[in-house]
Amino acid sequence: MGYIEDAVSSFSGWIWGVPLLILVMGGGLIFMLYSRFLPFKYLGHAVNVLRGKYDTHEEEGQITHYEALSTALAATVGMGNISGVAVAITMGGPGAIFWMWVSAFVGMATKFFTCTLSVMYRGKDSEGEVRGGPMYVITEGLGKKWKPMAVFFCVFTLIGALPIFQANQLTAAMNAVLGPTVGYNTEATFSLFGAPVGIASFITGLILMALVSIVIFGGIKRISSVAAKLVPSMVVLYFGLVIYILLQNIGGIPDIFASIFEEAFSGNAILGGGIGAVIIVGAKRAAFSNEAGIGTAPMVHGDTKTEEPVREGLVAMLGPAIDTLLVCTLTALVILGTGVHHEFIGAADTGLLGVTLTLKAFNAAIPGVGGYLLGLCILVFAVSSLLSYSYYGVKSVSYLFGAKKGELYNYVYIGTIILGAVASLGFVVNLIDGSFALMAIPTMVSALILAPKVMQATKSYFARHKAGEFKKN
Repeated sequence: MGYIEDAVSSFSGWIWGVPLLILVMGGGLIFMLYSRFLPFKYLGHAVNVLRGKYDTHEEEGQITHYEALSTALAATVGMGNISGVAVAITMGGPGAIFWMWVSAFVGMATKFFTCTLSVMYRGKDSEGEVRGGPMYVITEGLGKKWKPMAVFFCVFTLIGALPIFQANQLTAAMNAVLGPTVGYNTEATFSLFGAPVGIASFITGLILMALVSIVIFGGIKRISSVAAKLVPSMVVLYFGLVIYILLQNIGGIPDIFASIFEEAFSGNAILGGGIGAVIIVGAKRAAFSNEAGIGTAPMVHGDTKTEEPVREGLVAMLGPAIDTLLVCTLTALVILGTGVHHEFIGAADTGLLGVTLTLKAFNAAIPGVGGYLLGLCILVFAVSSLLSYSYYGVKSVSYLFGAKKGELYNYVYIGTIILGAVASLGFVVNLIDGSFALMAIPTMVSALILAPKVMQATKSYFARHKAGEFKKN
């Protein structure tokens, strides 16, 4: 097992090098400059689309704009915001947050282009259902000769969509919060295939398996319905807790922002790699947080009931703003404001770098109940993330082997929840990071090639919008 963990860690470090950084962040910058910031001028219009002001019942697709964004956010506004930010700070220092912001800002343009394409170039699965996503963008937009790249994307999505990070961090949180209170021994283990496995973690994994199974076998419509109810409530709850904590230290907020900007360009207190290492850490954590350029969100947005691709691109563009620029920033301010991160920066044991750090920050800010309140947030965040991620794998299997085989992925998905619950955080993070990197290559390459098609559609859409062609409901 140690050999496997080392191999996965080495691969993740290698694949997330300068070339991929240029592709993901540089590609987003190209999208932003190429569009001349045009999508950002219509944020108000994007909100109206999200609210269903332009919906019609005759349009093809599976779900509404709001359900698509909620489902995508359920997968991203989750453990990447609570645990992922802690990982970013301990691996890259406060400066990593700045590069998460940069990645999110250019990621808004990336989301606009990739999700517009996911509706422009939709295909049909073997059952005749209209579907979207990078695999269909590649084959429908670039041609059948590009299908190997679509298959490449789907294969690594099967790994990237596994629920191991969410299961791992929810288990760690439950052990940290409930262990001392309930009195069960979180250190007790038993032998499974010759490897020691935590009993408490294994039981938590079994409970998660049961909860997630109830929903995900209902398909995208049930997933999106549940996500549409969970996401707003969890954001409001978490937002309220963080604001309460920040108000206690409102005078120190300017200093926190100053440290973020200073560390972003100094490269101090990180894993020995200077500014470049800080940028890579920020980009990796932003990719996990908002998934811009990875290709998962287009798979959901591509199923939206709309005949106007640009509308869905505008709605999808709101994701990184909500996810990284807002929620991740709030988490970072709490961790940095309480100062609990200092003893962990650069730590070798990545098992201490995730949700337990955020729990320490909440306990320091709200003694006695902070950990329990965050534990409730973590439960909702993690479960909603677990529900959404399964759909990405199902869709990839459906593309590769036919729609009737798609649901088989759910059985694998459910089984790996236990793997995530008992594995080390370092292994889990590196496995997902490596898979996301490989998914980003076909997603970004296809989007960059087809970018002129998006601009043609965008100019046409807003010309018709100004002419009053679209009427609000």
